[in-house]
Amino acid sequence: MESIATALSELFIAGCAFRVLISIKSTMIIVGGYHSINLIERRMLMIFVGIDIAKLNHFASAISSDGEVLIKPFKFTNDNDGFLLLLSKLSSFEKNNIIIGLESTAHYANNLIAFLVPKGFNVCLINPLQTSTMRKNNIRKTKTDKVDTFIICKTLMMQPHRFVTLYDIALMQLKNLGRFRQKTVKQRTRLKIQLTSYVDQAFPELQYFFKSGIHHKGCYSLLKEAPSPGAVASMHLTHLTHLLKSASHGHFKKETAVELRVLAQKSVGNSDKSLSIQITQSIEQIELLDSQLNKIESEIEDTVKSLDSVILSIPGIGYINGGMILGEIGEITRFSTPSKLLAFAGLDPSVYQSGNFHAKNTRMSKRGSRVLRYALINAAHNIVKNNNTFKTYYEQKKAEGRSHYNALGHCAGKLVRVIHKMLTNNLEFNLA
Repeated sequence: MESIATALSELFIAGCAFRVLISIKSTMIIVGGYHSINLIERRMLMIFVGIDIAKLNHFASAISSDGEVLIKPFKFTNDNDGFLLLLSKLSSFEKNNIIIGLESTAHYANNLIAFLVPKGFNVCLINPLQTSTMRKNNIRKTKTDKVDTFIICKTLMMQPHRFVTLYDIALMQLKNLGRFRQKTVKQRTRLKIQLTSYVDQAFPELQYFFKSGIHHKGCYSLLKEAPSPGAVASMHLTHLTHLLKSASHGHFKKETAVELRVLAQKSVGNSDKSLSIQITQSIEQIELLDSQLNKIESEIEDTVKSLDSVILSIPGIGYINGGMILGEIGEITRFSTPSKLLAFAGLDPSVYQSGNFHAKNTRMSKRGSRVLRYALINAAHNIVKNNNTFKTYYEQKKAEGRSHYNALGHCAGKLVRVIHKMLTNNLEFNLA
């Protein structure tokens, strides 16, 4: 330790420009220095690897903490052979001394991250704004893939970064699944609206015949086999009764079948064959999306269970809602305060000021993650029904003259503060 202290002292006296990361076992120490770095043992030098990400080919280079270029920029493909080439280039260095930096650009880095992190490499995702600032500091305005690898290395040296963990990868998977689920739900909603318009033309009386409308298994089974009033009216009563009874698990009986057939005989609907095709195929697409949603939600549930997050201790938050919230938030350390998380969700109030006028009451900004905002509002609605503290807060806002959704927005804001505290300190929900 004395030799290390002496070396650090000489580094400080040298007064050089670069900041160097030195690893002593598991501890990271930031010191100033450059020329005297050779006084420290070679095994204590950090290796900074910068990787410029692209769709087909990546570029990588490596420099040591004393500025020596250890690996000149080289190209490797975005496949298994390319990844193995990268590993072979790094094999001569101690894995614990390597810090790999990648710019956070779309989804092209995800496969490489998922390849490196389980193998124990220290991988950092860098904000492109940071590398852009570093690039502007260069005297000559040069931007190539090879130069960018050195820019990433310098960014790693000059600024602290958090390593990507297996937990982060699980959260990224939740984020992808949650957003894909939302897109699938929107597709299904559009199809249901289209189906309603088709049925309005083909059999307008049908949607008022069933108390729950047309979007249920009983009605879908009927329309797939008989998409027009004429087809329903011509069905044998026994077959129609069995079809409805089977699809509704015994809810619809013979009396329902008799009434439906009479209704079909009197219908003023259009028996256009094109409408029948659109009805049957729309139902098939809706049922396909239903099965896909079941698979997506099952995967979200399994992933959330593996994380064992305290967010599930909140009454009214289940695996799907909890998974969407966790996926969108990511690592909670990204948000130093609850207000920053609130702004990320777009639940913070917008600001309107002009001259001496400053609006006191404004709408929520809605500038942020739509999926997170949706999940938080939905969670707030559930927790109001399951927790006295939130129920009292909701009723207080309603008593102030606020609308239902406005009061829910305030409850969602309160929930954000609770979630931030819980995830930051790993505390279970404890409000009565």
